[in-house]
Amino acid sequence: MATQTDQIPHPEVVSPDEWLAERRKLLAEEKELTRLKDRVNAKRRRLPMVKVTKSYVFQGPDGPVSLLDLFEGKRQLIIHHFMFGPDWEKGCPGCTGHVDEIGDLSLLEKRDTRYVIVSRAPIDKLEAYRKLHGWDFPWYSSNGSDFNFDYHVSFQAGDKDAEYNFAPRGRDDEGEGPGMSVFFRLGDDIYHTYSVYARGLEPITDSYSFLDLTPYGRQEDFEDSPEGWPQKPTYG
Repeated sequence: MATQTDQIPHPEVVSPDEWLAERRKLLAEEKELTRLKDRVNAKRRRLPMVKVTKSYVFQGPDGPVSLLDLFEGKRQLIIHHFMFGPDWEKGCPGCTGHVDEIGDLSLLEKRDTRYVIVSRAPIDKLEAYRKLHGWDFPWYSSNGSDFNFDYHVSFQAGDKDAEYNFAPRGRDDEGEGPGMSVFFRLGDDIYHTYSVYARGLEPITDSYSFLDLTPYGRQEDFEDSPEGWPQKPTYG
């Protein structure tokens, strides 16, 4: 008669020596992955940049501000494109969970870098939502400007942009997409250096990194997991 333990999907049970042999094989691949990540990061630092020539106006809790104002004198600016449409009553659950996981960012300030959140919802909605969740991150509204559309995190019905096919484009309806964009300042001139979208944001969260260490992983259907492992639709 099968026990309850036998009915639970689990990794194969082996001896300590067998486990150590398999662990060493995986360790070699993990080290290569780390080296690959270092190489990709090095290439990212060498990406060229594009001058921002359009003037954008954002609404903050104290009134209108420019893109330059968002730097607050810092050299680098990271903008988190938080999905919160103008007509929405609350923010995207996934984006909310992402911000909930963000801890102490004081190291960014020490590295001449500022992090802010930008959404298209009106500033009063953003402020109410921010206070509801107890966040102290700076949040600005891009409502009324082209900013979200220009950086490919808001789109209109039938909008297809082959130039930015790495972004969540080609939708048949209006909507919002998650992303982050990075800007660099030389004097008062601003340059766009990098943007990342959708699953590209995953390395910036903590829970996924923790789950990737476990036998069941993220428990989502995109993963290459053994048959019988618990899974649910990705982003479902």
